[in-house]
Amino acid sequence: MAARTDVGRIRAGNEDSLYAVANESRGLFIVADGMGGHAAGEVASSMAVQIIAQELEPLASIDEPGAVERMAQAVHDANRAIYERTMSESEKQGMGTTTSILMLSDAGYLIGQVGDSRIYLLRDGQLRQLTKDHSYVQEQVDAGYLTPEQARYHPYSNVITRCVGANEAVEPDFFAGPITGGDVFLVASDGLTGMVEDRRLHQLMSSKANPARVVDALIAEANGRGGLDNITAILVQVHGVTPPPAPTGNGAPLGG
Repeated sequence: MAARTDVGRIRAGNEDSLYAVANESRGLFIVADGMGGHAAGEVASSMAVQIIAQELEPLASIDEPGAVERMAQAVHDANRAIYERTMSESEKQGMGTTTSILMLSDAGYLIGQVGDSRIYLLRDGQLRQLTKDHSYVQEQVDAGYLTPEQARYHPYSNVITRCVGANEAVEPDFFAGPITGGDVFLVASDGLTGMVEDRRLHQLMSSKANPARVVDALIAEANGRGGLDNITAILVQVHGVTPPPAPTGNGAPLGG
C-alpha cells in the first residue's frame, strides 16, 4: 500500500488528513477532508483521523463481534469532539470534515462513510465506487434531476449534506463485502475524484507499477488538470487472502 497527500495547485494550506497502517493480515485506512478554512478544516480532519484510528486499531478483524458498532462509535466520538470544539472556540465555528474509513482483513472489507471522499474497488478489470457521496448533486442524481456527468460539473458539486463535526449528531453509512487476491482499493478525497474521471482512475489503478508510483501518478493527474483542491490518495493492493479455518464439531459459524 501507499498513501500521500498534496496541497494541489491553488490552495495555500492542506486541510486533508490520512491514516494508513497495514500488516499481512489487516489494514486500516482513513481519509478526511476538512472544511472551515485554514487552521480549522485541518484541525477537524486531523482530530477525526486520530480519534477514529485510536479506537479501531485494536480490532484484529472485521468479523469480530460488534465491529460495525465500534466503527460507528468511533465516528460518533470524533463528531462529538469536533462539535464541542466548534462550540468552545469561536474561530473554529463551522468546521467539519468528511471521513472515509476502510478496514481490511481476511474476512473482507468494512467501510464507514460520511461526506464526499470516496472508496473505489478495482476487481477483475472492473472499477466500482463502493461509497455513496453525501452531497447536494448526488441527491439530485438520485432524484433524476441530474445525470452523473452533469453533477461532476455542477456549480454546487462541492456542497456536502453530511459531515463530521458540524452538528451534534452524524449518521455514517456502512458497507461490507468480501475481498480476494488481486483487489485494488483506492481511498481518496474529492481533490482527486473531482478532477480525474473514473475512466482515467481505472487506467491508472490498473497499472502493474508499485502502489507508491500509482499514487504519485494519480496526484500528478489531478494537479495536471488544475489541482483546484487538496489531493489525498491511499492505494491498497491485496496480494492474497487466507481462508478461514473449516468449522469443527457442532459449533456455529461466526455471526451465527
